[in-house]
Amino acid sequence: MRGSPVKDSGFELVNEVLRPDAKKRLTLGHAIGGVDMAYNVYRNRLGQIVLDPVKAVSLSETWLFENAGALASVKRGLVDSAKGRTKKRGSFAAYAREG
Repeated sequence: MRGSPVKDSGFELVNEVLRPDAKKRLTLGHAIGGVDMAYNVYRNRLGQIVLDPVKAVSLSETWLFENAGALASVKRGLVDSAKGRTKKRGSFAAYAREG
């Protein structure tokens, strides 16, 4: 596990004595505020549970996050673009490939 999932210790009680249903499920809609998010779930030896919100990356895009050089290049390009350091090169549609 990459360090502690707890990034802020300022917890507040959202619901007291919430009990699971017959299938051992808890309804947490009120606790997460209706946000459409995915979560990593952590449990410690005391049974405390932490939900850590995550954003999923599609499998076809994971290569970028696994390639430090490519990711750094994209980030530099975004900074350049934000600072107006771009040139119009026309359409690249002829070079696009399916898949």
